[in-house]
Amino acid sequence: MSIVNRFSVAGPAGALLFFMGGLLAVPAFSQEQDTTLLNEVMVKAYFVEQPLLRLTTSAGVVANSTLENQSGVTLIPALNTVPGVRMEERSPGSYRLSIRGSLLRSPFGVRNVKVYLDEIPLTDAGGNTYLNLLDVGSMDKIEILKGPDGSLFGANSGGVVLIRPDGMTEQSNEASLRVNGGSYGLFHQQLNADMQPSSKYQFSFNQAYQRSDGYRQNSAMKRASFQTVQRWKYRPGNELRLLALYSDLQYRTPGGLNLAQFQEDPRLARPPGGPNPGALEQQAGIINKTLIGGLVHNAQLTPKLRHVASVFGLRTDFSNPFITNYEVRDEYNFGFRTYLDYADGKSGVFTWRANAGVEWQRGRADIYNYDNNGGERGDEQAADALKNAQHFYFARFSADLYDKLSLETSLSLNYYRYAFRAIFPGGGDPNYTDRNFDAEWMPRAALSYLITPQFAWRASVSRGYSPPTTAEVRSSDQVVNTALEAETGWNYETGFRWQNRNRRVFLDGSVFYYRMEDAIIRQLDEGGAEFFSNAGGVKQLGTELSVSVWAVEPRQSSWLRGLQIGTNLTLSHFRFGDYQVADNDFSGNKLTGVPAESVVSNVLFLFPFDLRAYVMHNYTSAIPLDDANSFFADAYHLLQAKVSWTKPMGNRLNLQFFVGADNLLNQRYSLGNDINAFGGRFFNTAAGRNFYGGVSIAY
Repeated sequence: MSIVNRFSVAGPAGALLFFMGGLLAVPAFSQEQDTTLLNEVMVKAYFVEQPLLRLTTSAGVVANSTLENQSGVTLIPALNTVPGVRMEERSPGSYRLSIRGSLLRSPFGVRNVKVYLDEIPLTDAGGNTYLNLLDVGSMDKIEILKGPDGSLFGANSGGVVLIRPDGMTEQSNEASLRVNGGSYGLFHQQLNADMQPSSKYQFSFNQAYQRSDGYRQNSAMKRASFQTVQRWKYRPGNELRLLALYSDLQYRTPGGLNLAQFQEDPRLARPPGGPNPGALEQQAGIINKTLIGGLVHNAQLTPKLRHVASVFGLRTDFSNPFITNYEVRDEYNFGFRTYLDYADGKSGVFTWRANAGVEWQRGRADIYNYDNNGGERGDEQAADALKNAQHFYFARFSADLYDKLSLETSLSLNYYRYAFRAIFPGGGDPNYTDRNFDAEWMPRAALSYLITPQFAWRASVSRGYSPPTTAEVRSSDQVVNTALEAETGWNYETGFRWQNRNRRVFLDGSVFYYRMEDAIIRQLDEGGAEFFSNAGGVKQLGTELSVSVWAVEPRQSSWLRGLQIGTNLTLSHFRFGDYQVADNDFSGNKLTGVPAESVVSNVLFLFPFDLRAYVMHNYTSAIPLDDANSFFADAYHLLQAKVSWTKPMGNRLNLQFFVGADNLLNQRYSLGNDINAFGGRFFNTAAGRNFYGGVSIAY
């Protein structure tokens, strides 16, 4: 069966017609299969799979087959097809991810968004998430819950990302090897194996290596990663899973350019300025070696009661040679998560489900700053030790009446604190200074009503809460900022979903209003060191609309075997509320770093002989670069395409060749601006027109 997993719609009227595409999930299509039906989209956002049509929250689904339509070296194009989601990359390897404007806080990595890998939090006790450690080929599916959803997942005000790693599906023995290369020294290799030696044991193994010289000076990147999922089904309904990931990531950071430099030579790294050397001279970059591991136990205690428990740990060795210093961090995190899931009722009349549990995390980061002598450590400047502790209790109740009305209420109580002490200077004070945050309730109430068998209306209200992360409390300015307060706010939302009877057309729309208080804003000083402050109120009014259409349903005859089109629309009317810094009043200004409009449109063609072509267009409107709205990045259009051909080489062996191109219009743009940058150094130039190609063999 072919599967329609998701789509999207976004953009201004002029760009909306460019390519109707917005395809969030494209089926792994085989012309030998029966493709007369299109399966319903299912999500596992709240512990059990349920139809996306009736989900009470705004969500996006990125399937493995969607990722396969891309180059395979980055998550950016696929995640950007989800309306309300924006992923950026300042240079190869330097990811930033935001959901509904949370990019304000993210110089790199992910903040203000909670991320899970299976039942294991990738977001550490200090609030940071290193999403760039993962290789694209190690993921089977990504589900994104948009807006505050702390009821089951703890502190966040942007949303939740749930990643299902490869090896979590029930499948027979499979293995694949993929190699591709491209412009600017790109080389990428993936080896995946999913094996089931017995009915009670199966495992997956993913190994990948990626390198690139980058488009700009001082923008090289390389990553080696290894991931495994081991599953023991020792009794019907009972399973023990082991998940382990090791990633060795290194990338250079070329730094921001001002407008004149960006226009004159966009490939330059940040040049020397004043007393500070340039990025190339200082060999500025990131070295991140991280080991993540965890055990997950799923036990069906009775036909109605299930218990899930996980224990996990994370160890990170982090180095950051920068313009003004050389930072080294040793990070340790560990914790557990456990919950009960009880379901009862009479199907088709009244069913209900209750969940209750707790998640607990502890972390420590020893942070050292040295002089940076051309990429080598010099004399020590400062050193601090930070400890983080967070835990939350959660409960949820949901009910379904006559397969029409879904009701949901949930609540979590969140605790967060950190402690710090100076190591240098100060003679190594053994006493920690505590910073405790008040316990915060995060309620959520939502409903979905099936007005017709194909049309569902939904509404929700929820509270967001997000305390400052370790990297914000003790940022690169080497000051422990105890004045930072947590972000809080209320989100009000309504929306609809509609699909026709044969599921060839799917629409999803939502309107939300999020009123945030004490928004955390990133600032940069003269040397490029970052610091953070609370900006006051932020008013976020947004509209998201998606559509996906199988204009030609997958079939086994004719020259065109299938055609899927769609588009996604994101409109963001985000404004500062009462926001004043010294004598500057920014109240009412557009929210920094957030485009007002974006459109991502895709089209997929299926041809005979397993030949397929995929085209994607991305329009992003002008982006304010500073709180004063004095500088804007120009709007841009991105066009990419990929063609692949699969050749069966026997009963199970398949050989695939593919070629593709990105930025076909050769736009000069910055995919990852440095907001509020001192001296106007906002721009991190993305690559011009570039190409790739490769081959994969699967058995």
